[in-house]
Amino acid sequence: SFSLTLIDALDTLLILGNVSEFQRVVNVLQEGVDFDIDVNASVFETNIRVVGGLLSAHLLSKKAGVEVEVGWPCSGPLLRMAEEAARKLLPAFQTPTGMPYGTVNLLHGVNPGETPVTCTAGIGTFIVEFATLSHLTGDPVFEDVARKALKALWKNRSDIGLVGNHIDVLTAKWVAQDAGIGAGVDSYFEYLVKGAILLQDKELMSMFLEYNKAIKNYTKFDDWYLWVQMYKGTVSMPVFQSLEAYWPGLQSLIGDVDNAMRTFLNYYTVWKQFGGLPEFYNIPQGYTVDKREGYPLRPELIESAMYLYRATRDPTLLELGRDAVESIEKISKVDCGFATIKDLRDHRLDNRMESFFLAETVKYLYLLFDPDNFIHNDGSVFDVVITPYGECVLNAGGYIFNTEAHPIDPAALHCCRKRKEEQWEVEDLMREFYSLKKNKKFTLKRASDHGEGESAKDPKDASSEKGGEKRNSRKSSHSLLSCPSQSFNSKLAVLGQVFLDNT
Repeated sequence: SFSLTLIDALDTLLILGNVSEFQRVVNVLQEGVDFDIDVNASVFETNIRVVGGLLSAHLLSKKAGVEVEVGWPCSGPLLRMAEEAARKLLPAFQTPTGMPYGTVNLLHGVNPGETPVTCTAGIGTFIVEFATLSHLTGDPVFEDVARKALKALWKNRSDIGLVGNHIDVLTAKWVAQDAGIGAGVDSYFEYLVKGAILLQDKELMSMFLEYNKAIKNYTKFDDWYLWVQMYKGTVSMPVFQSLEAYWPGLQSLIGDVDNAMRTFLNYYTVWKQFGGLPEFYNIPQGYTVDKREGYPLRPELIESAMYLYRATRDPTLLELGRDAVESIEKISKVDCGFATIKDLRDHRLDNRMESFFLAETVKYLYLLFDPDNFIHNDGSVFDVVITPYGECVLNAGGYIFNTEAHPIDPAALHCCRKRKEEQWEVEDLMREFYSLKKNKKFTLKRASDHGEGESAKDPKDASSEKGGEKRNSRKSSHSLLSCPSQSFNSKLAVLGQVFLDNT
C-alpha cells in the first residue's frame, strides 16, 4: 500500500518542482517492489496507478536528473517494473470475449470463483498504458489485449449506440443497463479519445464520435447529462455524479469548447452551492442524494477547468481554482494532510485521504495556475536523446495524462522501434541492389507510409500481425488526427466508486 502511494504521487513531485524528492523516491522504488504476492488486485486500479505511475516516472526520470541506464527510454528499472506489473494483469484478459475480469490474484491469476461481471470502464481503460508499454518494450501483447477489449465493448453497444454500466465478460450480456458518462463508464470514453491522440488512430476517434452522437441524442438535457436505459433511451436516474465533471475537459480535447463551457458552468454552480461536488446531485431537486453527500476531494472539475483554461483563457476558470484552493484549505485541512469530506451539508470529515488527491487534485490545481510548467510545453524546446535505434526527441510537450493523471510523453512511443529500423535497413539494401542491377532508381515505400496502395490494410485484419508491423498497419501516411498544439492533453476521469443500485 505504501509503495502504491509512492508510485501514484511520484510525478506530482516533479511537476510541483520537488526534484530532489522525486529522485529519492525513484531510488527507493529501484530497490525493488515485489509483485509476486498472494493478493487479489483490481485490474483497473493496478493499471492506472501502478503501471501508469511507473511508466510516467520512467519517462520523466532523465528530466529529473536521475541517472538512467544505456538504452533509456527503451530500457530501465522502472520500465521493467511496469512490464512486470502489467504481465500480472494479462491472465484477466483470457476470456472468450477478450474483456478482462475485474480482479486478478497477482500470484495465482484469476481465482476460479471470480465474478465475470465487470464495469465498462474496467474493460476499456488500458490502451494508454498498455500501448505505451508495447511500444517501449517491443512486445505487442499489451496493446493487442487492450485493443481487443475496446473493440468488444464497441461490438456489444446497443442498437441506439449506447453502452451499459456492467457486463458479463464471459457471455457479453449486459448486467447493468444504465447508460451515462459517469461512474462505471467514464474512462472508457476518455481512453478512446486519449488512445486516438496518443496513437494517431482514426478508428478509436471514430468510435468516440459515434458514441458522442448517441450521448447527445439520449442523455443530454439542458447541458446536463442524465442516466438512461441503454436500449430504450428512457431516463433512469436524473442525477449528476461528481465523476462526470471530467466531461467538459474531454469535450475540449475534441474541440467542442462551447458545449464544454456550458456544461462546466452547470457543474460549477453545484460546487459553489456546497464548497465541493457531492458524489450524487439530484438535478430536478437541486440537492444532494441520500448517502451520496460526500466529497473525497476528487479532481474532475478542477482538471476540466485546467483544460478549458488552456483552450480559452477564460478567467472564470481561475475563479473555480481559487474557490477550490480556499475550500479545501478551509474545510478539509487537518494536521497530517487533507481529509475526505464525509458530508458536504455540514462539512463533517472522514478519517481518510484518497491517494488521487495527491496524484490528481493537487497536480491539476498547480497546473491551472502555472502557465510556465514544462507540462505546458508548446514544442519550442525539447531534448534529443540517443537510443539503440537512433536519435529521439523527448520532452517536447503534448503529454497524454492517463486517468490517474500520470503524464505519458507521446514522443517516447517512437523511440524504440527496432523492427522498423531493421526493415528500413533491408529496404536501403534493396534500393542499392536494384540501383546497381538496373542502373535506375527504384522506390519502395516504407511500411509506416502504407496509407496508399496494396500495403494498406484494414485495422480489423491487423490483430494477426505482430509488433511494429501491426502498429504500422493501423496508421495512414496522412492522419486526420494530430496532437493538439496546446500541450494540455491530460487525464480526464478516475473511476472511483461504482454504484450497482439505482439510488
